[in-house]
Amino acid sequence: MFIVQHGAPQDMDARAENEKEVYRTLDRLHIPFTRIDHAPVRTMEDCQAIDAELGGVICKNLFLCNQQKTMFYLLLIREDKAFKTKDISKQLGVSRLSFGTPEHMQEYLHLSPGAVSPMGLLFGSAKDVRLIMDSDLLKEEYLGCHPCVNTASIRFSMDDFMRVYLPAVRHEPTLVTIPAIDPAE
Repeated sequence: MFIVQHGAPQDMDARAENEKEVYRTLDRLHIPFTRIDHAPVRTMEDCQAIDAELGGVICKNLFLCNQQKTMFYLLLIREDKAFKTKDISKQLGVSRLSFGTPEHMQEYLHLSPGAVSPMGLLFGSAKDVRLIMDSDLLKEEYLGCHPCVNTASIRFSMDDFMRVYLPAVRHEPTLVTIPAIDPAE
């Protein structure tokens, strides 16, 4: 169904600029990755078949802001967990969190809805967007995400993400605890 490729596409002419920059960055940092090109996906359900093919956890990536829209966050959580603003807000010590606007997402991370990804951190500074991660993600061997577009997905090691990529893009994650989804809810 999908063709798993290793590394960047041979022909990058038709690729978006932010996608090309992701591949160049991963290559420059010597981070090996696998890639699948696919039709546009917008939901986690759409990503499940891709996730199975890549063999890594594709996490939910949520672009959030405080009530005043002065502080922005990129939250990475396991796909089997639910975002509840009260859980995260309390741990961060901020007022109620809500979803950030597409305009702010584009301004700070060069991303659009449906393509939210930690790869966008290479375009924004830590003072603009704070990275928040579900601590359970650190138990995963691999991380899967979009390369800033929702027509491809990539997978690379969590170790490379934490030890190579994040320092290179000058971001340090704040770890939070997100409870598993309660089947009774």
